[in-house]
Amino acid sequence: MSRKVQIKCPTCRKTGEWFAGPHGPFCSHRCKLIDLGKWLGEEHALSELLRPEHLEQFAELPPGAHLDCPERE
Repeated sequence: MSRKVQIKCPTCRKTGEWFAGPHGPFCSHRCKLIDLGKWLGEEHALSELLRPEHLEQFAELPPGAHLDCPERE
C-alpha cells in the first residue's frame, strides 16, 4: 500500500496530493504560471549563487532517480 504525500501548493497554499498530478508540486497550471511569473519578475530570487562547496555535503549520497521523487512507502 503506497501512501500519497500531502503537501501545500507553493502558490495558493491548498493542501493536497499535488505530486500525483501533472502540475506537482502546484495544484494547477494557473498556480504554476503564477509562480513562474514571480521568478521572471524577480519577486523570487536566489539569495546567493551556488558554488561547488555548497554541494560537498551531498557528495556521499548514492546515485539514483529515486532521489528526485517524493518519499513512497
